[in-house]
Amino acid sequence: MKTTLEDMQVFVAVVDTGSLTAAAHVLGLTVSAASRTLTRLEQKLQTTLLRRTTRRLELTEEGALFLAHGRAILDAVDAAEEQMLARRMRPAGRLRVDAATPFMLHVLVPLIEGFRARYPDVELELASNEGITDLIEKRTDVALRIGILKDSTLHARLLGTSRIRVLASPAYLARHGMPAAPSELGRHVLLGFTEPETLNDWPLHDVDGSVMRIRPTIASSSGETLRQMALANLGIVCMADFMTREDRASGRLVQLFPERTLDVLQPINAVYYRNTVLAARITSFVDYVAAALGAHPFDA
Repeated sequence: MKTTLEDMQVFVAVVDTGSLTAAAHVLGLTVSAASRTLTRLEQKLQTTLLRRTTRRLELTEEGALFLAHGRAILDAVDAAEEQMLARRMRPAGRLRVDAATPFMLHVLVPLIEGFRARYPDVELELASNEGITDLIEKRTDVALRIGILKDSTLHARLLGTSRIRVLASPAYLARHGMPAAPSELGRHVLLGFTEPETLNDWPLHDVDGSVMRIRPTIASSSGETLRQMALANLGIVCMADFMTREDRASGRLVQLFPERTLDVLQPINAVYYRNTVLAARITSFVDYVAAALGAHPFDA
């Protein structure tokens, strides 16, 4: 006789609640039925999973091992059922999406019309934050983050990578001169970020061979503000490809030191906490964005 999902559910519930009585209540069973199921499971496995005393239940070594497998199996079944349900049901309700302003404007906004046409029952709520957003505190369902992720509690899906380049407008360069080498940048107006400092690491080698960290002449927390200042001929900037593709294609911005530029790629991830209630909405949005962007969305 093989172990059933019901056997696993009872065993996991007993461990999680700490007693047969509580587990039976959670599962809608009688205490005697829960007890019989647990006894039958131990007989099937020919081992003791729980030591019962008058005060508590204690996992044996074999019980701890079976618990880990049981949880994984139940989670996999839940995920499979959820995916099938999502395929049958139309995702609906509010979906809160957060992204830095440049990514929101240059990447997400052009995709909103198509997403709304496919999922008309999803109510999008879009927020732009330049810093790292606490998803729980801001009640955010999914965030688009650029750079290396540090929060291990998040689930992430890589959407692509984007190069960064040093750029300036032709008018600025005509007025101030084209720097012949990265060492000459100190004589120019440099547009950079207020924080974090790592955003002021430009993909060039400094005189000592390290990656160049510039000191901004004009600083902003917003990448879009820096882009607009570069377009207004106010200085030299370092920007991601996803927000400057059209500027470079039209010649409004030109790249400096293309032969000396290091191949620095910023990962772009969709991140979210696992939440079964919102999973269909999150999945529909992330899948749509990933499909719309394609395999190499930011190469240019």
